[in-house]
Amino acid sequence: MLFALLLLPACKRDEEAPPAAAAPDDGVGATQSRRLSRDEFDRVLLDVFGDDRQLASLLLPADVIDPFDNQLPNQIPNGPLVTGLETLANEVGSGLAADADRRLAIAGCEPTGPSDEACLATFVANVGRLALRRTLSSAEVDRYVGAGLLAAQDADDFWAGVDLVSRVFVQHPEFVYRIERGEPTDEAGVFRLNPNEVATRLSFLLWGSTPDQELLDAAESGGLETADDMRAQGARLLADERARERVDRFHAMWLGYWSLPHPPELTQAMRLETLALVSDVVFDRQADWLELFTRDGTFVDDFLAEHYGLPLPGSASPTWVPYGDSGRMGLLSTGSFLSVNAKFGDTSPTLRGKLVRERLMCQTVPPPPPDVNVDEPPVAEGDSTCKVDRYAAHASGGCYDCHKQMDPIGFGLEAFDREGRFREHDEGEPDCPVSGAGDLDGDDFVGPGGLATLLTEGPALPACAVEQVFRFAMGHGPDADDRVLVSRLTADWTESGRQFDGLLLELAASEPFRFRREPEVTDAP
Repeated sequence: MLFALLLLPACKRDEEAPPAAAAPDDGVGATQSRRLSRDEFDRVLLDVFGDDRQLASLLLPADVIDPFDNQLPNQIPNGPLVTGLETLANEVGSGLAADADRRLAIAGCEPTGPSDEACLATFVANVGRLALRRTLSSAEVDRYVGAGLLAAQDADDFWAGVDLVSRVFVQHPEFVYRIERGEPTDEAGVFRLNPNEVATRLSFLLWGSTPDQELLDAAESGGLETADDMRAQGARLLADERARERVDRFHAMWLGYWSLPHPPELTQAMRLETLALVSDVVFDRQADWLELFTRDGTFVDDFLAEHYGLPLPGSASPTWVPYGDSGRMGLLSTGSFLSVNAKFGDTSPTLRGKLVRERLMCQTVPPPPPDVNVDEPPVAEGDSTCKVDRYAAHASGGCYDCHKQMDPIGFGLEAFDREGRFREHDEGEPDCPVSGAGDLDGDDFVGPGGLATLLTEGPALPACAVEQVFRFAMGHGPDADDRVLVSRLTADWTESGRQFDGLLLELAASEPFRFRREPEVTDAP
């Protein structure tokens, strides 16, 4: 009951409503309040409470990855989530109260005793602002302080009050969810977000975490009203290390290599390789984003270079090494990407081709018929065990129309195994040579370098990147109302040289980024 009382909003006087804002011409897609993903929970707990234990990843149910972990259609509350949130809140509160150094840093003051109301008020105001992503009213501060003082006096320990208030914050709906209300506009069902809600969208896009005090100050002083305001604050956030981690996570989730099935040393080396590539193109050189796929070289140490069969850099620390005549080029040649979608103990031409179609080109490949057992490996006619012969079974019958979109692409990557190593024959089959030749919509290519060349010369890859950035930012794929904005962003990005940081800033600066549309309500079946 105490928690419920603390969560009640303060009473507010009725005020004369301001004139309705104009809805943006670009159109606004429907969206709803979004729950934090486990990764976002952990980042917010670090930024608000200094808690680096990644408790959400340990205690909350796993998020659906489709392809991102923050998609609204997958955020259905359930019993394990509620139980996990309570356990999480208890761990955060008790952990902060027990950590002598961290609790002083977070509280911002040294308490004089269990009844130090002023110190507890400082903690509530500062932490509450970051946790709920807005400045608390004086009435709210008083309620939290009153409850905290009761707990502190009962335990004869000031930090018992901090423990209680922390638990309340972590379970607060405005902590768990990114709640967006906004004000009505001149278009029915379209609302202009308030400045704190805009700041929250911006910080979660670029940091995956809560706005910092400076961004909240800007929001509450009129500093997020214009496109230039948004670009300026966005540029500040992009200069922070958290932005590099967020952009790396976007690419890793989009392309499926956010979790790798290898021993820790190999996984760490591969993820560091792709992080360095993304950081080099996006942040260090602010180059054309397509260089992610065309860069002639990669970031490896002797361990990973030997694994790939590349010349050793002579260093236990990673450094840039040219690809030479290895047939590799850019991100598609990394072990991270080549590790995705293995099946039956080996690479899968079908799944690799599907990955390219759906993730890199934003095309839809229909699912297999319900009577097809996809858990059985294909079998060749006759005695051949070679993969090319076994997958030839897909070239006829009802499977052909779908597999012709995927298998020819996947076979173009077959010269590289599920750990990114070059090979000349099938896994464990020296009598089955691998050509590495593939086909993308009638254009022949060889290896990941050849595929990257075709993709970067066509319009599908950059257009798909913009669509996926929108999906990552908004928590849903673009609907009909969003398509005007996505198309404009794509055209402007291509014309301006495709700098990825520029794409993020222009999305944040766009008018629709500061609005929401109420979803249509349909009758339940």
